Amino acid sequence: MQHEAFSSTPDQYPTARSCFGLVSGPAAPAWSQKVGIGGGMKIVTMDPRKCVACGHCENACAFHRSGNYDHRNSAIRVNHYPEKSACIPMTCVHCQVAWCMDGCPAAAISRCVETDAVLIDADRCIGCKICMLACPFGVINFDTEKLVCFKCDLCGGDPKCVQHCFPGALEFENEEAIALGNRNHHDNRLIAMFGRENHD
Repeated sequence: MQHEAFSSTPDQYPTARSCFGLVSGPAAPAWSQKVGIGGGMKIVTMDPRKCVACGHCENACAFHRSGNYDHRNSAIRVNHYPEKSACIPMTCVHCQVAWCMDGCPAAAISRCVETDAVLIDADRCIGCKICMLACPFGVINFDTEKLVCFKCDLCGGDPKCVQHCFPGALEFENEEAIALGNRNHHDNRLIAMFGRENHD
Protein backbone atom coordinates (compact mmCIF):
# COMPACT_ATOMS: atom_id res chain seq x y z
CA MET A 1 0.00 0.00 0.00
CA GLN A 2 1.39 3.39 -0.95
CA HIS A 3 1.45 6.31 1.45
CA GLU A 4 1.28 9.96 0.52
CA ALA A 5 4.40 11.97 1.25
CA PHE A 6 4.36 14.10 4.38
CA SER A 7 3.86 17.60 3.03
CA SER A 8 2.58 19.64 5.96
CA THR A 9 4.36 22.94 6.48
CA PRO A 10 5.71 24.15 9.86
CA ASP A 11 3.12 26.90 10.19
CA GLN A 12 0.34 24.34 9.78
CA TYR A 13 1.46 22.29 12.76
CA PRO A 14 3.60 24.57 14.96
CA THR A 15 3.22 22.63 18.20
CA ALA A 16 2.63 19.04 17.13
CA ARG A 17 4.69 16.47 19.03
CA SER A 18 5.26 13.12 17.34
CA CYS A 19 8.01 10.88 16.09
CA PHE A 20 7.73 12.52 12.67
CA GLY A 21 6.17 15.84 13.57
CA LEU A 22 6.94 19.34 14.69
CA VAL A 23 7.38 20.54 18.19
CA SER A 24 8.18 23.18 20.80
CA GLY A 25 6.85 26.42 19.48
CA PRO A 26 6.07 27.96 16.10
CA ALA A 27 7.68 26.40 13.04
CA ALA A 28 9.96 24.09 15.01
CA PRO A 29 10.74 20.72 13.39
CA ALA A 30 11.35 18.06 15.98
CA TRP A 31 11.58 14.50 17.10
CA SER A 32 10.12 13.09 20.25
CA GLN A 33 10.23 10.02 22.40
CA LYS A 34 7.54 8.75 24.75
CA VAL A 35 7.96 7.63 28.33
CA GLY A 36 5.37 6.34 30.78
CA ILE A 37 5.98 7.91 34.18
CA GLY A 38 3.56 7.99 37.10
CA GLY A 39 0.56 6.89 35.08
CA GLY A 40 1.03 9.58 32.43
CA MET A 41 2.97 9.75 29.21
CA LYS A 42 5.79 12.26 28.85
CA ILE A 43 7.88 12.93 25.78
CA VAL A 44 11.27 14.44 25.09
CA THR A 45 10.80 17.24 22.58
CA MET A 46 13.42 19.12 20.62
CA ASP A 47 13.43 22.69 19.32
CA PRO A 48 16.13 23.02 16.62
CA ARG A 49 15.95 26.81 16.82
CA LYS A 50 17.50 26.57 20.27
CA CYS A 51 20.06 23.86 19.53
CA VAL A 52 23.56 25.37 19.31
CA ALA A 53 25.42 22.07 18.83
CA CYS A 54 27.16 22.54 22.18
CA GLY A 55 27.34 18.77 22.67
CA HIS A 56 26.21 18.86 26.30
CA CYS A 57 23.51 16.28 25.60
CA GLU A 58 26.11 13.96 24.06
CA ASN A 59 28.50 14.54 26.96
CA ALA A 60 25.80 13.83 29.54
CA CYS A 61 24.67 10.66 27.78
CA ALA A 62 28.20 9.36 27.21
CA PHE A 63 29.19 9.97 30.83
CA HIS A 64 26.01 8.36 32.14
CA ARG A 65 26.57 5.30 29.97
CA SER A 66 30.33 4.86 30.19
CA GLY A 67 31.84 7.28 32.68
CA ASN A 68 33.67 9.28 29.98
CA TYR A 69 32.86 12.05 27.51
CA ASP A 70 33.57 10.15 24.32
CA HIS A 71 30.67 11.02 22.02
CA ARG A 72 30.95 7.61 20.42
CA ASN A 73 29.44 6.26 23.65
CA SER A 74 26.49 8.62 23.49
CA ALA A 75 23.07 7.33 22.45
CA ILE A 76 22.05 10.81 21.33
CA ARG A 77 23.93 12.28 18.39
CA VAL A 78 23.77 15.82 17.05
CA ASN A 79 23.72 15.89 13.25
CA HIS A 80 25.21 19.02 11.71
CA TYR A 81 24.02 20.57 8.44
CA PRO A 82 26.23 23.67 8.04
CA GLU A 83 24.96 24.43 4.54
CA LYS A 84 21.49 24.86 6.03
CA SER A 85 22.65 26.35 9.34
CA ALA A 86 20.96 23.51 11.22
CA CYS A 87 21.91 21.04 13.93
CA ILE A 88 19.48 18.28 14.89
CA PRO A 89 19.81 16.06 17.98
CA MET A 90 18.78 12.51 17.11
CA THR A 91 18.03 9.60 19.42
CA CYS A 92 15.73 6.60 19.66
CA VAL A 93 12.00 7.38 19.53
CA HIS A 94 11.01 4.02 21.09
CA CYS A 95 8.54 3.02 18.39
CA GLN A 96 5.37 1.27 19.49
CA VAL A 97 5.96 -1.14 16.61
CA ALA A 98 9.70 -1.62 17.08
CA TRP A 99 11.25 -3.14 13.96
CA CYS A 100 14.57 -3.51 15.77
CA MET A 101 12.88 -5.73 18.34
CA ASP A 102 11.07 -7.77 15.71
CA GLY A 103 14.26 -8.36 13.75
CA CYS A 104 16.61 -9.25 16.60
CA PRO A 105 17.52 -12.97 16.23
CA ALA A 106 18.95 -13.11 19.76
CA ALA A 107 15.83 -11.74 21.47
CA ALA A 108 18.09 -9.11 23.02
CA ILE A 109 15.60 -6.26 22.61
CA SER A 110 12.58 -5.79 24.84
CA ARG A 111 10.28 -3.07 26.15
CA CYS A 112 10.60 -1.73 29.69
CA VAL A 113 7.36 -2.03 31.64
CA GLU A 114 8.09 1.04 33.78
CA THR A 115 9.14 3.51 31.08
CA ASP A 116 7.89 1.92 27.85
CA ALA A 117 11.44 2.33 26.51
CA VAL A 118 12.80 -0.16 23.99
CA LEU A 119 15.95 -1.63 25.52
CA ILE A 120 18.91 -3.65 24.23
CA ASP A 121 20.34 -6.29 26.58
CA ALA A 122 24.09 -6.13 25.98
CA ASP A 123 24.53 -9.58 27.54
CA ARG A 124 22.25 -11.15 24.92
CA CYS A 125 23.28 -9.00 21.94
CA ILE A 126 25.40 -10.91 19.41
CA GLY A 127 26.48 -7.82 17.46
CA CYS A 128 24.84 -8.86 14.19
CA LYS A 129 23.64 -5.26 13.57
CA ILE A 130 20.28 -6.36 12.18
CA CYS A 131 18.61 -3.85 14.52
CA MET A 132 20.74 -1.09 12.99
CA LEU A 133 19.55 -2.08 9.54
CA ALA A 134 15.94 -2.32 10.71
CA CYS A 135 15.81 1.07 12.43
CA PRO A 136 14.12 3.58 10.09
CA PHE A 137 15.73 6.52 11.89
CA GLY A 138 19.32 5.29 12.07
CA VAL A 139 19.59 5.86 15.81
CA ILE A 140 21.01 2.50 16.94
CA ASN A 141 24.76 2.54 17.45
CA PHE A 142 27.50 -0.08 17.59
CA ASP A 143 30.13 -0.31 20.34
CA THR A 144 33.34 -1.25 18.54
CA GLU A 145 35.02 -2.33 21.78
CA LYS A 146 32.26 -4.43 23.32
CA LEU A 147 31.00 -5.49 19.87
CA VAL A 148 27.35 -4.96 20.79
CA CYS A 149 24.66 -2.52 19.74
CA PHE A 150 23.33 0.20 22.01
CA LYS A 151 20.71 2.93 21.96
CA CYS A 152 18.79 5.34 24.18
CA ASP A 153 17.20 3.75 27.25
CA LEU A 154 15.62 6.99 28.55
CA CYS A 155 17.92 6.81 31.59
CA GLY A 156 15.21 4.96 33.46
CA GLY A 157 12.69 7.74 32.83
CA ASP A 158 14.91 10.72 33.72
CA PRO A 159 16.79 11.60 30.51
CA LYS A 160 20.20 13.09 31.25
CA CYS A 161 20.29 14.78 27.84
CA VAL A 162 17.33 16.94 28.86
CA GLN A 163 18.86 17.76 32.25
CA HIS A 164 22.04 19.08 30.65
CA CYS A 165 20.59 20.87 27.64
CA PHE A 166 21.43 24.41 28.75
CA PRO A 167 20.02 26.17 25.66
CA GLY A 168 16.67 24.49 26.40
CA ALA A 169 16.41 22.73 23.05
CA LEU A 170 15.42 19.45 24.74
CA GLU A 171 12.42 19.33 27.06
CA PHE A 172 10.48 16.66 28.93
CA GLU A 173 6.79 17.36 28.58
CA ASN A 174 3.42 15.82 29.33
CA GLU A 175 1.90 14.30 26.21
CA GLU A 176 -1.70 15.07 27.13
CA ALA A 177 -0.93 18.75 27.74
CA ILE A 178 0.84 18.92 24.39
CA ALA A 179 -2.11 17.30 22.62
CA LEU A 180 -4.48 19.81 24.25
CA GLY A 181 -2.26 22.65 23.11
CA ASN A 182 -2.32 21.28 19.57
CA ARG A 183 -6.11 21.07 19.65
CA ASN A 184 -6.44 24.63 20.93
CA HIS A 185 -4.08 25.87 18.23
CA HIS A 186 -6.12 24.27 15.46
CA ASP A 187 -9.38 25.44 17.01
CA ASN A 188 -8.06 29.00 16.97
CA ARG A 189 -7.06 28.64 13.31
CA LEU A 190 -10.56 27.46 12.40
CA ILE A 191 -12.18 30.21 14.45
CA ALA A 192 -10.04 32.79 12.67
CA MET A 193 -11.10 31.42 9.28
CA PHE A 194 -14.76 30.56 9.83
CA GLY A 195 -15.80 31.93 13.20
CA ARG A 196 -18.39 34.66 13.63
CA GLU A 197 -18.33 37.39 16.22
CA ASN A 198 -21.03 37.36 18.86
CA HIS A 199 -22.86 40.68 18.57
CA ASP A 200 -25.43 39.93 21.27
